[in-house]
Amino acid sequence: MAVGEAVVSGMDTCPSWAPILGFAGSSICVILANWGAAWGTWKSGLGLCKMGINHPGGIIKNLVAIIMAGVLGIYGLIVAILISGGVYGPENGANQYSQYTGYAHLAAGLCCGLSCLAAGGCIGIIGEMGVLATGLRAEGNHARSWRPMPGAGADEKGDKGAEKSSGGGGGGGGGPKIAEGTAGDENKLFVGMLIMLIFSEALALYGLIVALIISQNSYKCSVDNYYQN
Repeated sequence: MAVGEAVVSGMDTCPSWAPILGFAGSSICVILANWGAAWGTWKSGLGLCKMGINHPGGIIKNLVAIIMAGVLGIYGLIVAILISGGVYGPENGANQYSQYTGYAHLAAGLCCGLSCLAAGGCIGIIGEMGVLATGLRAEGNHARSWRPMPGAGADEKGDKGAEKSSGGGGGGGGGPKIAEGTAGDENKLFVGMLIMLIFSEALALYGLIVALIISQNSYKCSVDNYYQN
């Protein structure tokens, strides 16, 4: 520092680059949250489309995973709006936004964003496999009621010739063997999937709550903090 140069106190607390922390927290939050929502929608959507081929009647009921994945983007949007609203510009040539507030906003954005990302992956994997399993069980119960299942072998009359032509007990359709059950068993499987999805969504909700609490911590620099020696 040159001799005679004015020293401004308070610049170390409220530097000119401090607002970038708040803007980074806001953008990172919504990016990660949307990433998690897209991940969950992608995986769950694939499972729903595969399930709809053989069990189209269960498409509407199994949309719950896609809906829960889409909510993750809303969590990120809420926190991002609150953070960006707390970033204020300079006043009378002096920066009012402190490092303390900036780091709090950055931590809040990361907390919510990463929580939504983790929840989105969990919802996507559970949604895909759960939807496929639910549809497979429902189709299996329906098939037993109306026609022999692939892999069941010959019909009830014991046509051994048909069994041999179909490749033994493996079935010409090559479909998976499903344990016997009764109509409506798929609802029990759906309830189990729904509980797993709820607890997966709770991961993002925990991050949202903590992010809202962290974002309330702030320190605003006033013009009185700046004085020259």
